[in-house]
Amino acid sequence: VQLQASGGGLVQPGGSLRLSCAASGFTLDENAIGWFRQAPGKERDFVAGISWGGGSTNYAVHYADSVKGRFTISRDNAKNTAYLQMNSLKPEDTAVYYCATRPIGIATIENLYEKWGQGTQVTVSS
Repeated sequence: VQLQASGGGLVQPGGSLRLSCAASGFTLDENAIGWFRQAPGKERDFVAGISWGGGSTNYAVHYADSVKGRFTISRDNAKNTAYLQMNSLKPEDTAVYYCATRPIGIATIENLYEKWGQGTQVTVSS
């Protein structure tokens, strides 16, 4: 049972990255997925979340104010993978990004998530 976050890297301000969160050993279908990030010396903060679909593709999504309009969370249950598309990146987006899962609904509090990936570093710098 594992979550694997990937896709991080070094990008210039204004650039884009797409993070992936691949699940193995379990299915993402019945889980909400959250992305969190932790900058050096700071606490881990909620970035974005997507609910389970309950058998449909009507997913609820929620974003931190700091990333609204720039980041998009999505999921592909057939690939057992979730994504975080990050556009118009800013230096303040620099952090280690983590994906996590919990049953059904989105939560912004990390303690409510059950499974965590190992994190992927995103650095926004010129």
